[in-house]
Amino acid sequence: MTTRRRVLRCSISAGLAALTLMAAGGVAAAAPPPPPNPSDAEIRAGRAAAERQAGLVGQLANRLAELDAQRLARQADAELTMELANKARADLVAAQDGAARARRAAEQAAVEAAAAGRAIEDARRQVDRFASGSYQQGSTIGSMSAFLGASGPDELLARAHFLNAIGESQLNALDGLERARATQANKDSAARRALHEARAKQAAAEQAKLVADAAYARARLAAAELAGQIQRLDAEKAGVERKLAATQAAVGALQQQRQRYLDWEVTRQREEAAAAAAATARPPAAGSGGPGGSVGSGAAGGAGAVIARALSQRGMPYAWGGGNADGPTRGIHDGGVADAFGDFNKIGFDCSGLMVYAFAGAGIRLPHYSGYQYAAGRQVPLSQKRPGDLLFWTTEGRIHHVALYLGNELMVEAPYSGSFVRVTPVRYPGLLPQATRLL
Repeated sequence: MTTRRRVLRCSISAGLAALTLMAAGGVAAAAPPPPPNPSDAEIRAGRAAAERQAGLVGQLANRLAELDAQRLARQADAELTMELANKARADLVAAQDGAARARRAAEQAAVEAAAAGRAIEDARRQVDRFASGSYQQGSTIGSMSAFLGASGPDELLARAHFLNAIGESQLNALDGLERARATQANKDSAARRALHEARAKQAAAEQAKLVADAAYARARLAAAELAGQIQRLDAEKAGVERKLAATQAAVGALQQQRQRYLDWEVTRQREEAAAAAAATARPPAAGSGGPGGSVGSGAAGGAGAVIARALSQRGMPYAWGGGNADGPTRGIHDGGVADAFGDFNKIGFDCSGLMVYAFAGAGIRLPHYSGYQYAAGRQVPLSQKRPGDLLFWTTEGRIHHVALYLGNELMVEAPYSGSFVRVTPVRYPGLLPQATRLL
């Protein structure tokens, strides 16, 4: 660091210290205007509105759960009717196939019965012709003309035997044809009955398919109507949830305004005492702390300059990764909570960034990491803490937060995403039993 820069920093620090002493001595100094202070009635009204909307969200959620249960039941009904419709279609196909087979069988049986009838008629005509030419008075003996011309008794007997054999053969054939005709007639009758039954089954299957298809259509329509109700109710619930979020955000904003006002009020009442105590702080021992931390000759500016510089940033937004020796900067992405609060798009400080800025007013360069800041100076017991000391909080043995002690159990900090730089009472849960002293 050049001599000119050291002198300039010392001059700035001395000037800030002088302003602090003037304020402590009762000289009027320019104070920031009080932030808005919402009334208790406004905050209560906002909370009541949020509670009403939260109750409505709960009611809608319960109604959606009921409708969803109905939707599952309707879906099961639709699936059942769909399967019944599939069964009806399969039964109809089987009935149509059976009717087609029965129709073909009936047609074939009718053809065979008709052929058998024609064969019998042909045979009967032949027998009738034979009988009319070979028999007299229904006997099996042929007509006299069949025996004329016989040369003797032997030939006469032979002709008679021959005619008798022919007559019996014809009659036996006729009996066989009659039996065949009866069989074919029975087959024809059975085939016509089967065709009638098959057609009845087909008609029943067609009716069952119509009923099943209609039931499936009704089930699908009911399911679609219920899905529409769910969609409309879900949209209504989403709208109420958006209103609830907006109301909660408004209540949160009112509460933040109240907190900023309380911080301002506490600071207004305590600032003179804290500044006076800071002005009397002992100068720091020479040396340097953890990685990147060093104490320059400008540290002679005292704790008053550091405190005044930190207090000048009250109300500045928290931005993770924000802040350097020159003032607030834009935050950075963390891929988690800070991104959810949009810290990467805010100008402000995180906890260690505020300390970097505050101690730069005393010529002390600090690393932008609370763990290194803890090692940047001398550790003292909390019972001996004084204005200008750094306070640190840990979780599972790892430092995660730093604040600047003001005195009278007050501190200034950049607390967390969504908040602002504020003055607040010292929180002891999680606080390390040592403070770090740089001045």
